[in-house]
Amino acid sequence: MTYRNLRQCVAELEATGQLVRIEDPIDPHLEAAEIHRRIFQAGGPAFLLTQVRGCRFPVVGNLLGTIERARFIFRHTLDTVRRLVELKLDPGEFWKQPRRYLRAAASAYRMLPRRVSRGAVLANEVSLRDLPHLVCWPDDGGAFITLPQVYSETADQPGLARSNLGMYRVQLSGGEYDAGNEIGLHYQIHRSIGVHHAAALRRGQPFRVNIFVGGPPAMNLAAVMPLPEGISELAFAGVLAAHRIPMACLPGQLPVSAEADFCITGTVHPSRQLPEGPFGDHLGYYARVHDFPVLMVDRVFHRNNAIWPFTVVGRPPQEDTIYGQLIHELTGPAIPAVLPGVREVHAVDAAGVHPLLLALGSERYTPYAHAGRPQELLTQANAILGQGQLSLAKYLWIAAAEDIGLTDLHDIQAFFQAVLERVDWTRDLHFQTETTIDTLDYSGTALNQGSKVVIAAAGPARRKLATEVPDGLRLPDGFRDPCVCLPGVLAITGPAVDSPAAVASETAYAFCQAFHKDNPINSFPLIVLVDDSHFTAQSLNNFLWITFTRSNPASDLHGIEARVVDKHWGCQGAVVIDARSKPHHAPPLVEDPQVTRRVDALAARGGPLHGIL
Repeated sequence: MTYRNLRQCVAELEATGQLVRIEDPIDPHLEAAEIHRRIFQAGGPAFLLTQVRGCRFPVVGNLLGTIERARFIFRHTLDTVRRLVELKLDPGEFWKQPRRYLRAAASAYRMLPRRVSRGAVLANEVSLRDLPHLVCWPDDGGAFITLPQVYSETADQPGLARSNLGMYRVQLSGGEYDAGNEIGLHYQIHRSIGVHHAAALRRGQPFRVNIFVGGPPAMNLAAVMPLPEGISELAFAGVLAAHRIPMACLPGQLPVSAEADFCITGTVHPSRQLPEGPFGDHLGYYARVHDFPVLMVDRVFHRNNAIWPFTVVGRPPQEDTIYGQLIHELTGPAIPAVLPGVREVHAVDAAGVHPLLLALGSERYTPYAHAGRPQELLTQANAILGQGQLSLAKYLWIAAAEDIGLTDLHDIQAFFQAVLERVDWTRDLHFQTETTIDTLDYSGTALNQGSKVVIAAAGPARRKLATEVPDGLRLPDGFRDPCVCLPGVLAITGPAVDSPAAVASETAYAFCQAFHKDNPINSFPLIVLVDDSHFTAQSLNNFLWITFTRSNPASDLHGIEARVVDKHWGCQGAVVIDARSKPHHAPPLVEDPQVTRRVDALAARGGPLHGIL
């Protein structure tokens, strides 16, 4: 079956043994989130908290906690979505295999939202204080809605067809908000709601926003889909849900998702901003406090027997990892059509998604295609960095697929090995300085400000990568414990950085000056300076997280025997990335030990989580 509301989904998951009820009283402050993280890490079921202290609504979590369960929830429509993507890429395929695509073509009708005059969500009205106030991390600035569907329309072209449904951060309490009347809206750069907000300001019109929580699971997935600007997420949700999404359109009001469990309506004041945060975010650190728009709340609605869905974000992998995997399965085939010559891209979840992007491209510049150096790859890299949310990538590693012989970008270790065997550090680093980066990335110089680097590799292998620390390797004073992360990648513990970033740069520069290009350390073409080399080398995920979330390319990339030629920076020895924690970085997320012990008790024999954790 397909689900028209959240309760149908919860009921079927429970009937098929994919959801457990937890009847014990659970604290919304940290404990519910700790349970979510632990169950997700264990590959466990979805769970329903029936008694959340201080709240009369049940709370459900980990709905998409495994890729198998995500596919189960959308099992009746995933194939239809894939076939629509195929038709979008090549409409002529319909006439070659009409029976294969007939159902997919017919489903296009479901892309049109259905206007209705009433909705189940409008049955009851409460205050903001009545909603579940879940706090996920010890230093969070208050309670946040972690699965909001934020609906807005543009003043330039209002209506359902040009609407935007996005999953933007919503601070429900805390900070300087007028409790019960105001909530915070945090939208990062390159989000369509920002375009809508700007249009309202330009026209001098009120900017109205509705926030839906719950409803058909298709609405949540649609809210995070990277659709082109101007294409409504409601259209995608209709195909995924196998029915036209009903939207209650009341006179003088913004449309409401009729089958949502909750709806918050309000207006963003044109000149009012308040500090939002801190909040434990998906890079694994706290997003700091910054001024963001404020929603002046008008009304809060909920349906009968409403359920509040939630998730937890933090250092990957978390449940949003599964969202990303499912989205890649659906949209990955479209990449070659959108970006000619690019065969595949992979935003690396373990590195926080936007900090690290891997790509397979093609060298097709005849008769120069086999020149052994990146050419068209650089054109493709520029196209990638000009494409929607891919433009937020900080490190883009791209390689010629025909040279490295790799077909699956999710084999990250093999990809790095192939690139490091081929890369020429004197020519293959291409920087963009003083540019924009992800709002949540604090490795840069200020909010949204930092740099990017493209690392391109083509041609035959040029070196053999070391897998052991060279005998007799001598490190400069203050540097110690060299550990091999991957073939050709060496992590070294450096002095702690407790002073401005400029001093850290001098330390990294001094490290590079201690070696020449013929030193055996260069058998590792990539060296990473870190706070704890043993932790960094302990796993591939640790290496990816530490290296790419704690460095800003323009200021933290150094090299042995580095030089600038015609304004191009390169080095003849190893590239050295300074990924040590610095004073301007955001603090990492750490669980509360007391809460961890409480959840341990729930997992003991006789507890509701026994056999799950």
